[in-house]
Amino acid sequence: MQDEPTPTELIKAVADFLRNEITPAIKGHNAFKLRVAINGLDLVTRQLALEGDSDSAEAARLKQLLGIDGALLDLNRALSDKIAKGEVDLQTPGLADHLWQTTMDKLAVDQPNYASYKRELGNK
Repeated sequence: MQDEPTPTELIKAVADFLRNEITPAIKGHNAFKLRVAINGLDLVTRQLALEGDSDSAEAARLKQLLGIDGALLDLNRALSDKIAKGEVDLQTPGLADHLWQTTMDKLAVDQPNYASYKRELGNK
């Protein structure tokens, strides 16, 4: 185990420095590119914070849906194959809920400020 700061703390510190100290001094297309880079760092920070729990929950849902055990990537491939072959569809108990929750977990990392995502969080 490494000493503090953690990788998440380091990435956040760099993003905050760029956002607060460097961005105001940059203009034009370079300012746009800098904002893209900051957004990328923010995304990685959210992924590091959230992926463990969401991946575990996704794997548990897939194991229940498919009745098999395996790595998350393999379980997703198995589900994709079953959907492609018509063996499961939205009428399959639990599938729609699984797909919805997986989408919401991905949006929490990728687009947490997306208006529709926020609206759906409020509907829970």
